[in-house]
Amino acid sequence: MALALSLGRRGLGNTWPNPAVGCVIVREGMIVGRGWTAPSGRPHAEPQALAQAGAAARGATVYVTLEPCSHHGKTPPCAQALIDAGVARVVVAAGDSDARVAGRGIAMLRDAGIDVVTGVLEAEARRDNIGFFSRIEQGRPMVTLKLASSFDGRIATAIGESQWITQAPARRMVHAMRASHDAVMVGGGTVRADDPSLTVRDMGVRAQPARVILSRHLDLPLSSKLAQTAREIPLILCHGTDAPTTLVDAWDGIGAVLLPCRVSGGQMDLSDAMQQLGGHGLTRIFSEGGSGIAASLLRADLVDYLVGFTAGVALGAEGLAGIGPMGVARLGAAPRFELVSSHAVGPDVMHHWQRIRD
Repeated sequence: MALALSLGRRGLGNTWPNPAVGCVIVREGMIVGRGWTAPSGRPHAEPQALAQAGAAARGATVYVTLEPCSHHGKTPPCAQALIDAGVARVVVAAGDSDARVAGRGIAMLRDAGIDVVTGVLEAEARRDNIGFFSRIEQGRPMVTLKLASSFDGRIATAIGESQWITQAPARRMVHAMRASHDAVMVGGGTVRADDPSLTVRDMGVRAQPARVILSRHLDLPLSSKLAQTAREIPLILCHGTDAPTTLVDAWDGIGAVLLPCRVSGGQMDLSDAMQQLGGHGLTRIFSEGGSGIAASLLRADLVDYLVGFTAGVALGAEGLAGIGPMGVARLGAAPRFELVSSHAVGPDVMHHWQRIRD
């Protein structure tokens, strides 16, 4: 199962709205088939492993990281494919909470006389596909908030200079993390200030993550790099329902996807924005700025993971804080995270945290 999980991780960031699943087929102690979810979510892992195994799948044991699907979608049910192949045993890491499956895949296999074992490395499987489970169970994607800052938590000097606080190894690691997410997200202020492309560079990726921009009024430059590449790389604009129609039409005309979101208290409601993005199929979002978006996401309890890159440089109180005002008066009201890992990346330190939830 550990091998199946490692195979499934190869699809992270490329399979949305589907989960990234891995599958290994073993017969008489030998691996006869391997597969993982293909880009865009199909074909699924099981039929790819079965195709590799061929006739050797009959009587074999199948290790799969998520319950095989039982419904007819754009592809036939994977549970039926396993039955037709004549496998003897299926070991499943985690059940699928999608209402179209939710135990039906396992029931199909057992009804066909196949021995089914569940819950093997389940915690690891759920962690790998936390974005898929979040979209199915909560209606929103998983959110990773990345901050690259000085030792004293600043992301720019007093005059706005920010390139580069961290060094090349950390920046390369950020590109690798972008590649494992469905989309990279920033606020409109970052677009106006930096004109970013938000692409994965120098990593040999075949498909770029989508770019998500949060901008209530859509007051973004139509001459920006994002606008120029909107037809080649998915560009999703979350905007307020009160955004000017002329700008909505202009961005739609150059190939962007427009998602109108509720406005509350004079600000775009980020909880609604995440629901809209989940409805669009996104499961894993990598948020890179700015400080206002970081504060809003934390304040709305929408951050699942924090990833910090800390450099050995101090910028002082006049520098721009990595996280904007959150209105936290008491420590007990602040969102808490627990440390997952910490290690050096070149001359900088990377620390990875997960949200502590009741």
